[in-house]
Amino acid sequence: MSAAGATRALCLVTVLAAVGLLPWLSGKDPALTVLRARSAEQEPTKEALDAVRRDLGLDAGPLSLLGNWASDLLRGDLGTSWVSGTDVLPSVVSGLQVSLGLMGAAFGVALLLACALVAPVLVRGRASAGAWAAMLAAVPEFLLATVALLVCGVWLGWLPTSGWAGPEYMVLPALALGVPAGGLLGRLVADALPAVLDERWVELWRGAGVSRRSVSAAALKRVLPPLVPQFGMVAVGLTGGAVPVETVFAVPGIGRTALGAAKSQDLPLLQGCVLALLLLGLVTGAVAALVRRRLLGPALRDAGLSLPPVRPVRTRPAIPFTLLTVLAGAIGWGLARDPYAVETTARLAAPSWSHPLGTDGLGRDVLARLGHGAAPTVGTAAAVCALSLLVALVLGFLPGVAAGAADIANALPPVIVGILVAATAGPGTGGAALAVALISWPPLAAHAAALVQEVRASSFLTAQRAIGAPPLWILTRHVLPSVAAPVARHALLRLPGIALALASLGFLGLGAQPPAPEWGLLLDESRAYVERAPWAALAPAVALALLAGLAVSGAAYAQGRKVTRVRKAAQVGKESPVGV
Repeated sequence: MSAAGATRALCLVTVLAAVGLLPWLSGKDPALTVLRARSAEQEPTKEALDAVRRDLGLDAGPLSLLGNWASDLLRGDLGTSWVSGTDVLPSVVSGLQVSLGLMGAAFGVALLLACALVAPVLVRGRASAGAWAAMLAAVPEFLLATVALLVCGVWLGWLPTSGWAGPEYMVLPALALGVPAGGLLGRLVADALPAVLDERWVELWRGAGVSRRSVSAAALKRVLPPLVPQFGMVAVGLTGGAVPVETVFAVPGIGRTALGAAKSQDLPLLQGCVLALLLLGLVTGAVAALVRRRLLGPALRDAGLSLPPVRPVRTRPAIPFTLLTVLAGAIGWGLARDPYAVETTARLAAPSWSHPLGTDGLGRDVLARLGHGAAPTVGTAAAVCALSLLVALVLGFLPGVAAGAADIANALPPVIVGILVAATAGPGTGGAALAVALISWPPLAAHAAALVQEVRASSFLTAQRAIGAPPLWILTRHVLPSVAAPVARHALLRLPGIALALASLGFLGLGAQPPAPEWGLLLDESRAYVERAPWAALAPAVALALLAGLAVSGAAYAQGRKVTRVRKAAQVGKESPVGV
């Protein structure tokens, strides 16, 4: 068995075993949870609990339950729901069908938006700082879902607001999921295109009269191979990670089904949902790898690749400076205020001089809570982002291990991982950070592994080995610089998404706890009254968008200055008499 296959099998068994041990890891009596899920009015007497234990076979222990579930699985039986008493397989298949339909629609929206973001790069031949794409990628999905529901569903009455009974029911959820995903994919492709368009073959093709469409198609084919795994991971994330959007629109998808099973400790249903998501992740990963190999052709096997040179993005310093000024000014202004002062007479007050960003449902100043929540929100997200980047760069040099583990980790919804971590370590910021860190590295590791594989197969590196360059020199001077820069920019693009994942866990009681002024909690607390007081939700949402734009444009500006200094130094060295 290959390294990737062995890693996939090991991770698959580990995750399913952890899910099977959830009731015992949480320290809660599963019989009590199931009894309450079956009948909330029934008294949890000793006799009633003992009857539930006998019915479910809990007296035999977790290992016996896992063994019985595995043996039934080999016969194609996912078991019977502990709560409803119905077969698990139909519920899993039904939820998966709904989620796949929603995923297809959302992925279509994402591709259309990505094409709109990439088109200017193909026309101009150069990229911008990417601030707008980063801001789109940072839009909170559940907030976008709530706004779309209110505007298009309630106020205008154009589309249904809940349920799943036809194609028209998937429009609003698809938009809510597809816009952030499209911003991410569009930025990744737009970030890699300028270097390809600067290659010699593009100039020769244009000089030979080749049409712009053919040149653009060839450039996209040239740039897509290392990014194909990202498209697959986004598709899987739109399936299992759509729990908040499915909750807002009451969509009976598999993510929402898994969340309900985890809350009620309906172990067979939860195991069936997780298994389906893991298998989906494995299939998608295999398809993405096949597509990538077809795009590369024999060049990867024959070490005939020639990687495009790094080309800095031309960005004006005014962009990151303006974003930094606005964000830092708002945070600094908020730090001078009390984030915990409750003023019941000013509940949901509109922005005014005394409350520049209004107040929340308890009359607390939104600006104060925004300022005091910046450090825990950005700090925790930055730490998780840095850890994910480090793990990705390490695993990037072990492509087999990285591919196998990434397919499993990427298929897990953040909510389910958060529940498993909270069951072991307890709820809190540290547990939420650990849960997000466990699932945030796969896209970065897949990107790094794809780049490492192509760098190692490049003709330039083959020449370096032929002239006797030591491995450490090749690693530090050629391979690592070629991989680290694009993966680091990718990590910065995912920084706001990590903050949002932390926010979603906080909303479920698994992360930061009220009354902490954390941006995710601000978003979640304001959802209930977003129609009456939209400023309470817009403040943290705009702050996250500004953070995304600042991270991407600031990194682009810093990289551009560094490359410019290196080129100037090289030019001075060539013109110097000493050099001659």
